[in-house]
Amino acid sequence: MTPDPLLQVEDLKVHFPMRKGVFGGSQRWIKALDGVSFTLLPGETLGIVGESGCGKSTLCRAVLRLVEPTGGRTVWLGRDFSRLSGEALRQERRNMQIIFQDPLASLDPRMTVGQIIERPLLNFPVEETPAARRARVAELLTLVGGHPRWLDRYPHEFSGGQCQRIGIARALILKPKLLVCDEPVSALDVSVQAQIINLLMDIQAEFGLSYLFISHNLAVVRHISHRVMVLYLGRVMEIAERDELYRRPLHPYSEALIAAVPLPDPKLERAKPRLRLKGDLPSPLNPPSGCRFRTRCPKATALCAAEEPPLQEYGGGHIAACHHIDL
Repeated sequence: MTPDPLLQVEDLKVHFPMRKGVFGGSQRWIKALDGVSFTLLPGETLGIVGESGCGKSTLCRAVLRLVEPTGGRTVWLGRDFSRLSGEALRQERRNMQIIFQDPLASLDPRMTVGQIIERPLLNFPVEETPAARRARVAELLTLVGGHPRWLDRYPHEFSGGQCQRIGIARALILKPKLLVCDEPVSALDVSVQAQIINLLMDIQAEFGLSYLFISHNLAVVRHISHRVMVLYLGRVMEIAERDELYRRPLHPYSEALIAAVPLPDPKLERAKPRLRLKGDLPSPLNPPSGCRFRTRCPKATALCAAEEPPLQEYGGGHIAACHHIDL
């Protein structure tokens, strides 16, 4: 039996107002997100992929309400999270934490590692002595591959991978149910990336966490995700189980992204079909009519310019938005 969703996002929109010029003029809006819907189950990782500017980070910040949505709603553990405010919102946020892309920049250089990890416990007070809190911090730091000796040192004394472990410990200290991973390994060396990804998977297996995992690296997404969502210009193009998406992408944009992933075998790399996208990502200030991907799509027709394709299911929870899907 499928468990109840941990998170439900329904028709989420984030539109940023464009500053008017010197001589005024009508108000224009940058549609960073324009109607995104998905669900996340307990213990599941949803990979979110797409080019820069497609709305991945905006989506996750809107889910956490670090950016206020323009429309739609977010249901968290059965409650309408988009309607919470004040202390109720602050208390619920302890269940949602984020791991940032730049590990060093996300840590306060004036604080020791121990103070950084302990800080959430001071924001959400618990009945513990300072010694008990420090013991908890040391235990958690050890869990993520650090060492208690790190507690009295400062962030600049550590490598990028070590700083990311510290950031993960800080995110875990309040025992959240959801971790938003905003490209957490993109700034790290390849060997360190593998260590951090394996650490996140081990933590998920031990504590049953759910992840929203943003990345440009489709190989990393394939390794860590249960399902994958493909975004393009603020809209969902496709959502599917990980293996199903990589085996049988239905949307031309998903196909192009997967085709761009290099293969380790040089012969297979040279022999694989090439599907190159033409042109650049359009501006979210003035997206194309109909299907937003049509200006770069090899299958585009007049229908694609006239009508926006709806998201439809093609079996097994595999949904896509395209007028010309070949089954």
